[in-house]
Amino acid sequence: MYAKITLLPGDGIGPEVVAEGVKILNAIGEKFSHEFEFTSALAGGIAIDETGNPLPDESLEACRQCDAVLLGAVGGPKWSDPKANVRPEQGLLKLRKELGLFANIRPVKIYPALVDASTLKKEVVEQVDMVIVRELTGGIYFGQPQGRRDNDQGRAAVDTMYYTEAEIGRLMRVSFDLARQRRKKITSVDKANVLASSRLWREVAHEVAAEYPDVEYEDILVDACSMYLIRRPGDFDVIATGNMFGDILSDEASMLAGSMGMLPSASLAEGKFGLYEPIHGSAPDIAGLGVANPLATILSAAMMLRITFGLTQEADVIEQAVETILAEGYRTADLAIPGQDTVSTTQMGDLVVNFIKTGN
Repeated sequence: MYAKITLLPGDGIGPEVVAEGVKILNAIGEKFSHEFEFTSALAGGIAIDETGNPLPDESLEACRQCDAVLLGAVGGPKWSDPKANVRPEQGLLKLRKELGLFANIRPVKIYPALVDASTLKKEVVEQVDMVIVRELTGGIYFGQPQGRRDNDQGRAAVDTMYYTEAEIGRLMRVSFDLARQRRKKITSVDKANVLASSRLWREVAHEVAAEYPDVEYEDILVDACSMYLIRRPGDFDVIATGNMFGDILSDEASMLAGSMGMLPSASLAEGKFGLYEPIHGSAPDIAGLGVANPLATILSAAMMLRITFGLTQEADVIEQAVETILAEGYRTADLAIPGQDTVSTTQMGDLVVNFIKTGN
């Protein structure tokens, strides 16, 4: 198989972890006789520094011309001035909108070797195996009007949460189809007791649920869900929710696994095209130190192989490599307990490559 992959390394630790993802994909290509062609492009803060634009036209075009995108991370304190007219995150939002990446898939799985890495009790987290499906191109991050203005009471700002039934329906169908492949349970999360957009969300979700009588369905308010993720996270299978709620809940859920450095994600368009990225940020405080955890990016590459390219066996090999390496006690700094030996970013990538080549 031949495939074109666009790399958006981005900022901070982004280039370091993306490099490890490329290393693993090359190892998979060599083992299974696939050819991956990589093209690097600018996005985020580095793109602002070099072009003044967080997503230059040529970067967007490179993403349109490829089969899948692997993203590192964007942003950092250097570009975080709230008064700035151009911000790294604007490039990411534009990328999602322009490529139609409407469904963000974030699996949260507890590896047996990392049960003690969570701050929660073992018996609370050991059964966690969920997927959060977040709507990605609508809601409050894209609704209009949006912006800042002055009035007779001083400074003011507005954001608008806006959803159409079409946006909600397609997200829910992705979620139900995913649930059918898992434990056949859907939890739809909203704020229907307060928000009109959430009441529409719940109405459409119920209509879609009627098309899937074999899947168990429940509604939960977002504040209750945030509590249940801590109290009984093992009860969840697939959580489907809007853009802002999904952003917050998935970051909360990431802590169940002990570190954001373990969690991959896929942002999917209609069809098989997708953008794959770790859910963590750019972590500029550790950039260049060689201590970042590359496993979320490596697992994102596995998701790419499975979802976009249909290479299930190849994805299984990567995931088995990660589980085996962790079981053998290898840790990056974010996963280590005090006094435990750690491996570097590149060493962790090398361990995965070795498993791919040798099977142990």
